[in-house]
Amino acid sequence: MLGPNRTSTSEFILVGFSTFPQQLLPVFFLLFLLMYLFTLLGNLLIMATVWSERSLHTPMYLFLCALSVSEVLYTVAVIPRMLADLLSAHRSITLPACAGQMFSSFTFGFTHSFLLTVMGCDCDVAICHPLRYHVLMSPRGCACLVGWSWAGGSVMGMVVTMAIFQLSFCGPNEIQHFFCHVPPLLKLARGDDVPWVAKDMGLVCITALLGCFLLILLSYAFIVATILKIPSAEGRHKAFSTCVSHLTVVVVHYGFVSVIYLKPKGPHSVEGDTLMATTYTVLTPFLSPIIFSLRNKELKVTMKIFISKFFSQMWLAFCSA
Repeated sequence: MLGPNRTSTSEFILVGFSTFPQQLLPVFFLLFLLMYLFTLLGNLLIMATVWSERSLHTPMYLFLCALSVSEVLYTVAVIPRMLADLLSAHRSITLPACAGQMFSSFTFGFTHSFLLTVMGCDCDVAICHPLRYHVLMSPRGCACLVGWSWAGGSVMGMVVTMAIFQLSFCGPNEIQHFFCHVPPLLKLARGDDVPWVAKDMGLVCITALLGCFLLILLSYAFIVATILKIPSAEGRHKAFSTCVSHLTVVVVHYGFVSVIYLKPKGPHSVEGDTLMATTYTVLTPFLSPIIFSLRNKELKVTMKIFISKFFSQMWLAFCSA
């Protein structure tokens, strides 16, 4: 895939934020660093809470835990490199490292979308088929759904990466982005098959994302139809509150993705495209643990108990030392 007979380019230059005024780069670094650390802390706290509290060992929270794992891995694949380049004058990345970053970002990004779809189906079963929930969402079935989500994400990452890096790169090597992303790399590729690869990869990615989104919409269509049949307002509110955090994350996730990928064609400034790209690489992962923590009452209460226990144990260990 990366053989020397296919390309004469051994490294790329990530332009990223280098076109911005230099005095803004430390500000961007501090802002994105704080958001990145909060993203890691929030997701790790969710994972630790779900893992330690047996009351949360249910399909919904196990899916949430898997979602947090994919989110952490996605940010690790993209943001540390971006932070390093913000304070560095040397922004080159080798061809294998670029391929690895693309594979990781697409794998964990699509895994995230597949897990959101699975969580939508889980909400559908919980509200529309509550008596059959434990049968349809058995531990083995949930493990299979998570496994298939990760497998699907890995396949998507491999397909996209292999398709892009089989192309020839023998001209300019400046990537107009802060990580190895498909559109800016396609602009650097040479060969008659570039338009076909661009068309096929766009079709594959859009089909996968649109398929996930339509399945989520279908799940919520069934959920809304079931909730409207509940006679009491309190019952309707209680039923809807079980999936409102998931719905909010879906809206944020697909809202930012649509802004990025469905923007009208035409002249765009490099700075505007760079800032827009941070919405789904930095902002969306930052908001996700906040939404799940604040909009889910059970998780919020359990996290407070977990944090209290953790600091109590740390204090006891410190006092006894």
